[in-house]
Amino acid sequence: MQILYHPIGIIHSPFNDLEGMPIQPVGERRTGGTVEVFPQFSEGLKDLAGFSHIYLIFHLHEAHFSSLTVTPFLDSEPRGLFATRAPSRPNPIGLSLVKLLAVEDNILTVESLDVLDGSPLLDIKPYVPLFEESENTRSGWMESVKDEIASRTSDRRFID
Repeated sequence: MQILYHPIGIIHSPFNDLEGMPIQPVGERRTGGTVEVFPQFSEGLKDLAGFSHIYLIFHLHEAHFSSLTVTPFLDSEPRGLFATRAPSRPNPIGLSLVKLLAVEDNILTVESLDVLDGSPLLDIKPYVPLFEESENTRSGWMESVKDEIASRTSDRRFID
């Protein structure tokens, strides 16, 4: 089976290089950027401005799959790829929850952006707390490194 996606836009961020980029939105809450939705898809932005946060689903255009076991940024022990958020994946799809500041024509102004500049945008979905709320959540092995998450930045070894 072949699956083919076409970008609906492009993400513009201050991160031109993977080095120094936050590894999750919590790493740089104030980092802003814009999301340019291609004009033929701009009608789909109707009513989006009423949401405080949105999910950006994008192609990790600089990531290359290499292994189902990785040693994460925040750990020294090898982990199963699917128990991490490492960008080097069989299907290089990124997901980022960002704060939506404004919608003007086909341009979204966002904050808490942790995406490489020029990343192709595949989809946008609104964050709906009523849908997302979960009780008794666990963060697996990440519980032991939770204090480091906001201070760590990207590392090229997980991309190449």
